[in-house]
Amino acid sequence: MKHHDQVADAFGSTAAAYLTSAVHATGADLQELAREVSATPQAAVLDLGCGAGHVSFAVAPHVKSVVAYDIAEQMLATVAGAAAERGLGNIRTQQGPAEKLPFADASFCWVLSRMSAHHWHDVPAALREVRRVLKPNGRVVFVDIAGADHPLLDTHIQAIELLRDASHIRDYRADEWIALFEAAGFAANVTSRWRLPLEFDAWVKRMRTPEERVVAIKSMWNNAPDEVRKYFAVQEDGSFELDAMMIEAS
Repeated sequence: MKHHDQVADAFGSTAAAYLTSAVHATGADLQELAREVSATPQAAVLDLGCGAGHVSFAVAPHVKSVVAYDIAEQMLATVAGAAAERGLGNIRTQQGPAEKLPFADASFCWVLSRMSAHHWHDVPAALREVRRVLKPNGRVVFVDIAGADHPLLDTHIQAIELLRDASHIRDYRADEWIALFEAAGFAANVTSRWRLPLEFDAWVKRMRTPEERVVAIKSMWNNAPDEVRKYFAVQEDGSFELDAMMIEAS
């Protein structure tokens, strides 16, 4: 199975769980995205790698139109159903990969993406597409899990993420994100960073992680060096904290 198919399969089968996930459905970052776009009420917004649609739902009341775009058709069906229930008639869905956007040049005032890019097969290609579909003076805001600056910490979190979800590619560090955006022709900076607490059982159940991988994750945490366990605030039940960040580009 190719990686794109793996992503679509993994998230298609877990769409309902992501719609109701408190980790995904709430957060100060969603409020911040809504606040920023509210200054442009006539804007066309692209929610790139929309997942269960939480960004789309947060910003739709404040803008003219939103395209919820994702590789997983079942996720998009979930988004469409939830948008209709919420009376958000200005959201439409479109299926496809981040690296190939089926939109005309200069189509969007905003491109937003939240907790998606660590699954993308080719981030440089996706960012080139973002730049193409963005209007002059348009703005980009990405929110994602951050890789760790120290190699010891980074190796552990990437391994933990991959064990939990076989479609995971990489949680990029802040410096990597800045370089990726600059290579695509953007000026970018990290505007906020925070810790994201994750309750272990809910975290693995949401992704339907196979039991042998759940056991492997617990074994990795249990045998990790003290500084790794301390940094990620690992609890007895395996719950822990991730780093998250918001990157803005223009």
